[in-house]
Amino acid sequence: MNLSKLQVCDRDLSPELLEQYKASPAVAVDTETMGLNPMRDRLCLVQLCDAEGNVTMIRIAKGQQKAEYLQQLLAAQNVEKVFHFARFDVAQFYNTFGVMTTPIFCTKIASKMARTYTSSHGLKSLVQELEQIELDKRSQSSDWGNIENLSPEQLSYAANDVRYLISLKTRLEKMLQREERWELTQECFTCIPTFVKLDLQQFDHIFEH
Repeated sequence: MNLSKLQVCDRDLSPELLEQYKASPAVAVDTETMGLNPMRDRLCLVQLCDAEGNVTMIRIAKGQQKAEYLQQLLAAQNVEKVFHFARFDVAQFYNTFGVMTTPIFCTKIASKMARTYTSSHGLKSLVQELEQIELDKRSQSSDWGNIENLSPEQLSYAANDVRYLISLKTRLEKMLQREERWELTQECFTCIPTFVKLDLQQFDHIFEH
């Protein structure tokens, strides 16, 4: 991990970092939480990365309900937010801060639409195939609530979860255009806010018979 390109902020972005990320056409975004239920498990860490590899980690305090500059970035219409499994992260932001993230690119959805030759669509598999890099996921299930004392292994894991997303976006977009699935994939991205609202109101299988 290039520590010269890593910054750690408490509670929110600085105004300078907000302007830096708003100047990018796309910003990779990820979250670390206390679990997988947005209504029970709190948001602990937010990771951002631009195309130049500048990573920012924002430590979110327990009970925090506002992050003004981060919220502005998430809602900025000129910046595409790139996630892996956006449905979860966008739900966390909406439940915690009341902001709906748009526009969205989800590498997991894009992978499922483009890489129909495999059933492996996790970030580790995706990075391994398209970037020829093997991610270390050992810190995935760990205590992210202890934000003041995150280990070097946790910081490295969290940074790697965003540092390849923009490159993956470019590669997957080319595959989708080649296979004539790009427009349909974009329509899937626009549905994510609706699925987030359904998830948070605990509606399951709403489109099934």
